[in-house]
Amino acid sequence: MKQPLTSAASKTSAIDLPISGMTCAACATRIEKVLNRLPDVHAAVNFATEKAHIEYPAATLATADLIAAIRKAGYDAREPTTTSDAERKAERITVYRQDLRLFTISAVLTLPFFALMLYMLTGVPQGDLLRGAHHAAWFPPMAQLLVATPVQFWIGRRFYIGAYHALRGGGANMDVLIALGTSMAYFYSAAVVLAGIEGHLYFEAAVSIITLVFLGKLLESRARARASAAIEELIKLQPQTARVERDGVITEIPVAQLRTGDTFIVRPGDAVPVDGKVMEGRSSIDESLLTGESLPVTKNAGSTVYAATINAQGLLRCTATGVGADTALAGIIKLVEQAQGSKAPIQRLADVIAGVFVPVVIVIAAVTCAGWWWYSGSFADALVPAVAVLVIACPCALGLATPTAIMVGSGAGARAGVLIKNAEALEHAGHIDILVLDKTGTLTRGKPAVTDLVAIGDTSETTLLQVAAALEAGSEHPLARAVIDHAQSRGVTPAPVKDFTAVTGRGVQAMLDGTIALLGSPRFLGEEGIPLHDSEVARLQNEGKTVIAVAHNGQALGLIAITDPLRPNSAAAVAALQALGIEVVMLTGDNRRTAEHIAREAGITRFEAEMLPQDKARHVNVLQQQGRHVGMIGDGVNDAPALAAAQVSFAIGAGSDVAIHAADVTLMRSDLMSAVDAVRLSRATFRKIKQNLFFAFFYNVLGIPLAAAGLLNPVIAGAAMALSSVSVVSNSLLLKRWRPQQPGK
Repeated sequence: MKQPLTSAASKTSAIDLPISGMTCAACATRIEKVLNRLPDVHAAVNFATEKAHIEYPAATLATADLIAAIRKAGYDAREPTTTSDAERKAERITVYRQDLRLFTISAVLTLPFFALMLYMLTGVPQGDLLRGAHHAAWFPPMAQLLVATPVQFWIGRRFYIGAYHALRGGGANMDVLIALGTSMAYFYSAAVVLAGIEGHLYFEAAVSIITLVFLGKLLESRARARASAAIEELIKLQPQTARVERDGVITEIPVAQLRTGDTFIVRPGDAVPVDGKVMEGRSSIDESLLTGESLPVTKNAGSTVYAATINAQGLLRCTATGVGADTALAGIIKLVEQAQGSKAPIQRLADVIAGVFVPVVIVIAAVTCAGWWWYSGSFADALVPAVAVLVIACPCALGLATPTAIMVGSGAGARAGVLIKNAEALEHAGHIDILVLDKTGTLTRGKPAVTDLVAIGDTSETTLLQVAAALEAGSEHPLARAVIDHAQSRGVTPAPVKDFTAVTGRGVQAMLDGTIALLGSPRFLGEEGIPLHDSEVARLQNEGKTVIAVAHNGQALGLIAITDPLRPNSAAAVAALQALGIEVVMLTGDNRRTAEHIAREAGITRFEAEMLPQDKARHVNVLQQQGRHVGMIGDGVNDAPALAAAQVSFAIGAGSDVAIHAADVTLMRSDLMSAVDAVRLSRATFRKIKQNLFFAFFYNVLGIPLAAAGLLNPVIAGAAMALSSVSVVSNSLLLKRWRPQQPGK
């Protein structure tokens, strides 16, 4: 059962703080621990997005307190700003270019050392270099010291600063490993040169490690920017200008100046600037960016239009109903950002390991150094494997394994019209083995129509429709809309009623001409002691139609039969879900005969009929108690309790706001095939995460023993460490190839 984010005792606020200074997963874990020690604070730090999502008691803590705690831990944070996305991107590009210049300088200074290493591969012992052999005259020991020093302390100062802050905050991170390893190599070599003692030089190891790690961070930063490209792509879709009609004059203004209630014009080929209602005109609009559905949608007076969708042909005159952060596109962007910044349960394993990893590595390096020193009797011989252990063990890849895959996966889902609220939902979607779904609006189109009017006794069809339309007038249920629309099409005016009351899951009642009028299922009227033509009810239900009975003053007026056909892809979607190993169960409040007919058409063998909302939720709980991983799909208010009870819930995008808010995943296409896409995307994403974690763990499990055994040169270790992070992010980026399943394939 999902838990609320707010406490009844105190108001809980939530904030996303940008964090700087993190260099690996251990940093994120350290910040989380510091924040979660504060009273009633729940924090999750995402290394990939460099943000902390924090829920805190607003009555006792302020944002400044949270920032102070982060700074005390050795990192920096700032309050979220209203800086535009273009400005933030420009800032990132500026920082990247500065780092690129530093790397270029570092690479140029490191080139002589690479040349020296190649020269050493010819078999010339490095001891000859110390003795001033003629073939080493071009790069004598003192020159090595002078060239290595700026790399160590200017280019590499970020590692010393990061290590200092981490140690001051009581933790250890990647910077500690790099600073410690390169310092050991540099200071030992400097002592050899300045004291004139006999020994090997390891300047090339120190400068090469710093340069390669710097290169790895640059490549990693570039790859992470690509991983978050889904947000930028969505933001780019937002129109910049709008054509507004004021006092009969049409002017073009920035979209930011539009206000709710303004009248705007959308010409053929234009993007709709904000959400609105069509007042005049008729056209078709491409809504694929919101729903993933390629077919254009017809719009006329009364239709809803959405920001950034494209008007194909006709001229539309609309009223703005949602501007700024209130548009559907802005809501999608916010959901994707939340999903990309959240943590999947599988990430906890990596966080736990990262939290203890660096101290353990330092101990292993110390033991390695002591062991080799004892074995060989030479500190120089002990130095190389110890440095290699420190360098190879960086946990960057471990920290990037999960969040980068989540970022790319949730972005791919948004492009396909599958909006995932958080990483937990993305993970659970792939684990479900049974999917519970509603009938009306989920399996079926959700736009039923009246097919039969069966008046009883002396009642006319007009009277039957008058009473039925009056009793359904206050309802938004699709069946109620079908009755009202049919009455309007026949020019029937609803009769006036008073004291309207809804009987949950059964029907409605009201006072008509001083006596009680009832409308609902045949079972409801039977419970009220009103006899019906059971044979007619059975005949209509056997045809797969939903039957509504109407009564007034204790007498049955007649029956209304309504049919709601399956959505075109429902049967294919059910088959696809079953092919994925997921059992499909239909729960409906409709009668058993209608439910059986729809289930048979959809290919569903297990269903329950005549269920109240609380029955659906209870059924979901029973399945979970049996050890099943339950998903739930619904579209109506009556589905909200079951959606909240399920381990992962899906709401049809065209459904009620209550259902959408209660669900973990919103299917913008209003198509059951989108649920198949959500499951496939979840499984693809977590295959990537498992691959990433395997490679990150395998890399360290294999690399540390090799380094400790003296079989791994520190320079090679530095290159491997840098490339491991890049490979993990690159593997996650392969998710961009994921595409929704086409019906029938």
